[in-house]
Amino acid sequence: MKRNTLWSTGAFALALVVVGACMQPAVAADDVAATSAPSSPKVSAALSATLQRDLHLTADQAALRLAREEAARVTEQHAQDVLGSAYAGSWFDADSGKLVALSTDPAKASALAGKDIEVRTAARTAIQLDAAKTGIDALANRRAPAAVNSWYVDVRSNSVVIDVNRTKLDDAAKSFLDKARAGREYVRVVESTTSPRPLADVVGGWPYYINSAARCSVGFTVYGGFVSAGHCGRPGDTVSDNAGTVIGSFAGSTFPTYDYSWVSTNPGVTLWGYVEGYNGSWYYVRGSAQAAVGSGICRSGSTTGLRCGTILGRGETVNYPQGTVYNLTRTNVCAEPGDSGGSWISANQAQGVTSGGSGNCTSGGTTYYQEVNPILAAYGLTLILT
Repeated sequence: MKRNTLWSTGAFALALVVVGACMQPAVAADDVAATSAPSSPKVSAALSATLQRDLHLTADQAALRLAREEAARVTEQHAQDVLGSAYAGSWFDADSGKLVALSTDPAKASALAGKDIEVRTAARTAIQLDAAKTGIDALANRRAPAAVNSWYVDVRSNSVVIDVNRTKLDDAAKSFLDKARAGREYVRVVESTTSPRPLADVVGGWPYYINSAARCSVGFTVYGGFVSAGHCGRPGDTVSDNAGTVIGSFAGSTFPTYDYSWVSTNPGVTLWGYVEGYNGSWYYVRGSAQAAVGSGICRSGSTTGLRCGTILGRGETVNYPQGTVYNLTRTNVCAEPGDSGGSWISANQAQGVTSGGSGNCTSGGTTYYQEVNPILAAYGLTLILT
């Protein structure tokens, strides 16, 4: 089936990779959304509609936010360079449209004043918070008590947060929390009633099937194959498409500790650097520059299609039943089993592949993704770009 391909340089162009022979897609310029903000990147009309739906925005508000997020991405790197060791984290604030940066040095903070940034003072540097989080990683030793969902640096509160499921709280979890917080008043606990789990299922952006059984979603195409989630398969497992044709096998996979994999595809399989929008269109992937916390983000998966939300935190450690996974990015985008491995994108920049989470797309939830650049580095892969 022929699909429209939409030019998308905006901060929410979602991307799932198309695997298999198909017709060369044609650019549908008429489907590019009109925007009122001159500096706003272009996005497709269909993608703009999804953003408006999930982020509760008008078309003009979505365009303005895209422009501001693009500016924040550049400003964030500048803030890190200026503040140096005094840098205490930053995020995009959707209400003000500015990047908020924290500094432990008021003098350096004053040097960053500008119309696109708000600088606040903080008690602890990003280095200190990262060290505390790394200490909890070591305490867990790859498997924390079942009640402990995750732990991460929360830049907004300048603290380290440990998320626990209060319905599973036991002596082992309480002991873990006591040790994690010992001597660190900035390590705090938040409670929930659910726990994250990987989003693969055994019933089954394009889907793929592992050993003709479990279903996951393709992440991004690379030269020689595609990347996805590690919990979806193990090296040597066969991969087939929706028609049941074997298209390759897992060449590398890591889970737990990290949650990523890459599938080597067979000769004759056509790999496109596009994303499935599940709305009749594909979207371009132009690179893999990292978006700031607070930015809008979209993901594509074979169960729930295209969904958008916000980046809430980066570098989170998540405690799945199978073991601990490090360096995940936390979002408020929903997902469900079968969406695992699917692509995440901000603007036309690849961000990562779906790992797991809690909740669903009826009531909402929290979903994590593994960033794509470390996956590429781990296996020496290169994205196919369009």
